[in-house]
Amino acid sequence: QVNLVESGGGSVQAGGSLRLSCAASGFTYSSYCMGWFRQAPGKEREGVAVIDVKGGTLVASSVKGRFTISRDNGKNTLYLQMNSLKPEDTAMYYCAARRASYCYLYADAYNYWGQGTQVTVSS
Repeated sequence: QVNLVESGGGSVQAGGSLRLSCAASGFTYSSYCMGWFRQAPGKEREGVAVIDVKGGTLVASSVKGRFTISRDNGKNTLYLQMNSLKPEDTAMYYCAARRASYCYLYADAYNYWGQGTQVTVSS
């Protein structure tokens, strides 16, 4: 049974930092593309950053230079380091897994999803 559990969300002021984690289980983590997505109220879910099995990354232009995605295959854990946070980063953040070695930044390409962790950035 595939299980993705996010943690690390919270409330911060603009300019602050947060580190999200996603603990994965129930599948061969090292063989899957992994990604972070977010959804704000009234908006569609959007890709934030994804990482393939070799460590190659794709990062949305809206967060490039501020957010860093990484993975630890020994711990079956995905991370998202978020720096210089802005109020427009406020959203529910989801971890996702794609049953392929390569990645895309659109949500429909992903097979498994976590429950999400809320990030709120105040001005």
